[in-house]
Amino acid sequence: MSKTFRPWKIDEPFFLPPAVQDFVAQDHLARLVLSLVRDDLDLAEITGIYGSERGQPPFDPAMMTALLLYSYCCGIYSSRRMAKACRERVDFMSIVTLDAPDFRTISDFRKRHLKALGKLFGQILLLCEKAGLVKLGHVALDGTKIRANASKHKAMSYERMEKRAAELEAEVAKWLSAAEAADAEEDKLHGRDKTGEEMPAWVADKKQRAERIRKAKAELEAEAKAAAEAKLKAMAEAAEKREAEGRKKTGPKAAPPSAEPDAKAQKNFTDPDSRIMMNKDGFVQAYNAQAAVDGEAQIIVAHDVTQSAVDSGQLVPMTDAVETNLGRKPEQLSADAGYCSEANLEALANRNIDGYVATGRAKHAGTVTDEVTATTPSPEAAPPTRVEAMRAKIKAGGHASPYRLRKQLPEPVFGQIKQARGFRQFLLRGFKKVRAEWAIVCTAHNLLKLARSRSLSAASPIRAG
Repeated sequence: MSKTFRPWKIDEPFFLPPAVQDFVAQDHLARLVLSLVRDDLDLAEITGIYGSERGQPPFDPAMMTALLLYSYCCGIYSSRRMAKACRERVDFMSIVTLDAPDFRTISDFRKRHLKALGKLFGQILLLCEKAGLVKLGHVALDGTKIRANASKHKAMSYERMEKRAAELEAEVAKWLSAAEAADAEEDKLHGRDKTGEEMPAWVADKKQRAERIRKAKAELEAEAKAAAEAKLKAMAEAAEKREAEGRKKTGPKAAPPSAEPDAKAQKNFTDPDSRIMMNKDGFVQAYNAQAAVDGEAQIIVAHDVTQSAVDSGQLVPMTDAVETNLGRKPEQLSADAGYCSEANLEALANRNIDGYVATGRAKHAGTVTDEVTATTPSPEAAPPTRVEAMRAKIKAGGHASPYRLRKQLPEPVFGQIKQARGFRQFLLRGFKKVRAEWAIVCTAHNLLKLARSRSLSAASPIRAG
């Protein structure tokens, strides 16, 4: 028996079905991120690419930006997982309004606007400062090793490169000779106009790999030459400075730096910009991600990525980046022993920043162990070096010293990024892309802090005046 439906009359009340946004709470992070992207961020660098003469973008760039930022906040970095969440999760549906982009659209949008998305860090940081989450009373600097999108087993040492390249080239020559003889025999049987004369794929693959090895070898040689020239320049400048100050360098004369690469220097064929680094899991193919964290609410106030496994060269650039981002210097700055050097401590003093840089491994707060044993200087002794003065300063401060903040501030931030949100490996390859990807990760961290602050402010009862 078929059912009949009574037609709807125009004078009867009509109720609209609920929208997908109605299933997401007003203070939900998805709503806050979408609102912030639409109302508070300047997306001109992204939207300006789409001109009317080229047609309109398939999806609203503001919506796509909000989708990417929200996904990073939720620990979802794969474009395929983002697309799946847009089809299955209500919070993601509320951002895309039930019009889910496919994974290729998301991936292409991220690749196309990677640099502009990384620059959003600065805008979010200023919003955090405006909200009172950044004071720059104390900033702690640290680095963490994050795996590259490459296997360390795809790397080869400089010593091995020459031997392996020669082996491959010998194999190719042998196979080419055999292929030429086979072609001549086939020409007798089938004629010269027949197919089968192309180079076999297995020969071409060996030849291409030999070419890649030769290229990697040349890159290592160029890097070694540039490093040697830089070291010679630094040695010459130091000698000029000593001569101007009337000082003489004691001890034997240092040997000039070698322009040849170390035999154990390696190059990775999957991501040549990544490096072998040591972390708690042993040696990994990785990058060294840097972050400067403010003491007020653990906001990241500066970030960068370096190819160097050591941190010493990052203290000055990161300190200056804080001033570039916020227009003022931090009052205090703390860092681990990896950042300690006479030059770095002098740079902090020249910038009038109260530094607390570890001079060695600490057993506990206020106690520092060093290879050099501190002794009481005699009245005739030379003035202490900056490292010795820092060691004495930390020891005098004890448990109440801001020195303790060097771990209390950045370590939880890295824990939230790597453990809570699962960012333990870069998705992209290449130094420039990895730097932009780390910028988006840091932006998502600050965005979560800002969203939480706004949510708490909205929930707080208004006090009577």
